[in-house]
Amino acid sequence: MKRTNILLAGFLAGVTSVSAVASAQSLVPTAHAGRAAKVQLRNTSLGRILVNSSGFTLYSFTKDPRNKNTCVKISGCAEIWRGLGTTAKPIAGSGVKASLLSTITLPGGTKQVTYAGHPLYLYVPASERGETSYVGVTQFGGRWYAVNAAGKTVK
Repeated sequence: MKRTNILLAGFLAGVTSVSAVASAQSLVPTAHAGRAAKVQLRNTSLGRILVNSSGFTLYSFTKDPRNKNTCVKISGCAEIWRGLGTTAKPIAGSGVKASLLSTITLPGGTKQVTYAGHPLYLYVPASERGETSYVGVTQFGGRWYAVNAAGKTVK
């Protein structure tokens, strides 16, 4: 009987601990809520190109007309090439022209950052900051290029 009580007490203590952790986690604010995307420049093997605030290369898609994301309409595209989202006016880092930064609204209301009319994307599988090995890749019916500070594609 004592053994059963000890096991039951240990079980209840564990449940209480898990419950307390779960309650504490629900109090943690959502990360980056209301945060503006920052576009920066980074030196790479292809020259100075646009990157996000974490240093990952930003891409343009040749199938996109000016200020329009066509990737969202292609099955599987948006899972691999995620648009650079923002909840506020995008911020220009050093050397980035604020006048070329803007946003477009995607289906569902999400805002995507554009630069000189190019919707900007991140390559989700990228593992290194400033990586350029995906520049020029053909996928989803178009090519993916980096973008420089002048708003021109880098091939």
